[in-house]
Amino acid sequence: MGRPKALLPLKEGGGVLLDRAIAQARVLSRDVRVVCGAWYPLIRFRVAVPPSAWLRTPDWHEGLSASIRRGLLSLGPEVKGVFILVADQPLLGIAELKALGKAARYVPNQPVAADYNGWPGVPAYLPRWLWPYAKSLDGDQGAGRLLAEVSATRVGIPGAQDDVDTLEDWDRIRHRLAE
Repeated sequence: MGRPKALLPLKEGGGVLLDRAIAQARVLSRDVRVVCGAWYPLIRFRVAVPPSAWLRTPDWHEGLSASIRRGLLSLGPEVKGVFILVADQPLLGIAELKALGKAARYVPNQPVAADYNGWPGVPAYLPRWLWPYAKSLDGDQGAGRLLAEVSATRVGIPGAQDDVDTLEDWDRIRHRLAE
């Protein structure tokens, strides 16, 4: 996009895209960590909703796998699992996020992911036993393939497939947010 999409404005006085993602993540956990690489200082100081922690990843240019690794490495041994969200899905259904959290807490050893027409994706829950595999991901791939291989439980989450990758996406999503 040529600029940090995490800082795209939601509406007048309504914060930016990352503010909304942090609020969505708080539906799942009080401990919300933001992994950031490119544009890090600018993003950190322009976000109004503070996360629990900022995690800077110097190898951000390697893609999503670097962010997943950095986030997992920041967690202590007592953590049973982790929820993974991305900053560019502002239309996620809150009730469905709560259902994802409830499913993960009910069966904490079972991976859970949003359903993308039969394929798992983010938001997702990765139990600890899956972390070594997630840490070994490479390049700009998320955990979708890994979640498919381990037969993650898939849940329908409205808005999961509405992400911001282009300015056209942003125009379409911004109009839906204004409704």
